[in-house]
Amino acid sequence: MQETLIKTDKLIPLSGLSKRQIAKIIKEDLGWESFRTEQIHNWIYVKSSNNISEWTDLSLDKRQLLAEKVKIPLLKTAVREISKKDKTEKYLFELEDGQLIEAVLMSFEDRDNLTACISSQVGCAIGCPFCATGKLGFKRNLSSSEIIDQVMNIQRIKNCKIDNLVFMGQGEPLHNFQNLLTAISTLRDSVGIGARHITVSTSGLIPQIKELGKTKIPLNLAVSLHSANQAVREKLVPIAKQYNLFHLMLALKEYFENTNRRITFEYTLLKDINDSEEAARALGDLVRDLPFPCLINLIPYNSTGGEFRRPDREVVQRFKTIVERSGRKVTVRVTLGSDISAACGQLANKFNAQ
Repeated sequence: MQETLIKTDKLIPLSGLSKRQIAKIIKEDLGWESFRTEQIHNWIYVKSSNNISEWTDLSLDKRQLLAEKVKIPLLKTAVREISKKDKTEKYLFELEDGQLIEAVLMSFEDRDNLTACISSQVGCAIGCPFCATGKLGFKRNLSSSEIIDQVMNIQRIKNCKIDNLVFMGQGEPLHNFQNLLTAISTLRDSVGIGARHITVSTSGLIPQIKELGKTKIPLNLAVSLHSANQAVREKLVPIAKQYNLFHLMLALKEYFENTNRRITFEYTLLKDINDSEEAARALGDLVRDLPFPCLINLIPYNSTGGEFRRPDREVVQRFKTIVERSGRKVTVRVTLGSDISAACGQLANKFNAQ
């Protein structure tokens, strides 16, 4: 199903801001007492309310003034799609400059919690040929508030609490490093999503991986590997020409030493490209003796209408079995939301693609 939602007028945005930023607006724009910051912060983040009339610990005249001067969502929710297969939800958000991004809400039969996949950029500069977002090219980075408000908008619309967060939507999160760190700080302190429940995916930007490790934030790092062969990986992940596998593994070792967090390798299986038994053995050889714990997450390709194809189920299982001989844990990602183009690699909305 598809639901088009009403857009809001241009006002001072409150959602997506840290408590310090809200305090500045309370003082400088509204001229109110400082204790009002805590009240408003709680309504936005603790109670996920965007209905100012509900904020009953503020007087009626203050609520009326707020309604005239501010808006709660920073982003406008243009479209909401719900999968008929598995209830995955995809959201199309419009930014203040008219750019569009997507986010996804996922639930799993064997878990009670909800996971949101959010974007960090409009488009992406990495240009992986099998990823729909990469075909859009890079438009701009998202602000920290735009990152956070994706989560808040989903929680308000769905009337839910997001438990886990993955930065696997549009964009390369580590290309937007400072805004990413600022957003994670507010997501932890205000939204209440712990760092251990946040996963940041990267195509392998070595300098930023090292800097992220130095922060010692105990989040989860996922690296888009896609091949253990340097030449093949350069074709699938063009940034690999700049950051090769040998130096990437050294950077990941340093990251683990700083954070003590297991690293996940994401491996999209592409028919007749990186799904052979030889490719599986190469992957097993790569991860077998790494000096840090790792998980290999195999992702059978989700079609984006291009030249690439999904391997047969038997090929995926054989690949998994071979890699497991390394002694490392190997999983196969469950595909969710494919009927609404919300599966891994499919996020490139038709409006931006035009």
